[in-house]
Parts: sequence; structure tokens; C-alpha cells
Amino acid sequence: MAAIDDLKVKTDDQLQQELLELKREQFNLRFQSATNQLEKPSRVRVVRKTIAKIKTLQNQRGREQAAKAQGEI
Repeated sequence: MAAIDDLKVKTDDQLQQELLELKREQFNLRFQSATNQLEKPSRVRVVRKTIAKIKTLQNQRGREQAAKAQGEI
């Protein structure tokens, strides 16, 4: 599982790219689960939580940028 500290040092573009890869992996895991071919069921949980961490971090950064923009006006 990606630690939040590892994610914080990444740029917005890197986070977006990792989010895309994780969503693709999540889709594949869901497909494997539906066909009973899932080797590591715990991976589904790890991917889901990492996606949530990335989205939370993106949301925090967006709010910080909005607050800075409000302060400059």
C-alpha cells in the first residue's frame, strides 16, 4: 500500500497517472473476482484505499489552491 508520505511528494500529474493505473487495476480485479479467478482478494482492498488516498490528496491540494486564489483577489 502506498504510504501517504510517498504520495504527498508526487506532483499532480504523477498522482493523476497513478490514479488512472489504479483504476485500471481495480477494473481488472473486479473482473477477475466476477469470474472467480482472483488470486489475492486483499489486493482489492489495498487498491481501493490507495485510490481514496490519492483522491483525498488531490481534493486537499485543490482546496489549498482555491484558498490561495481567494486570498489574491
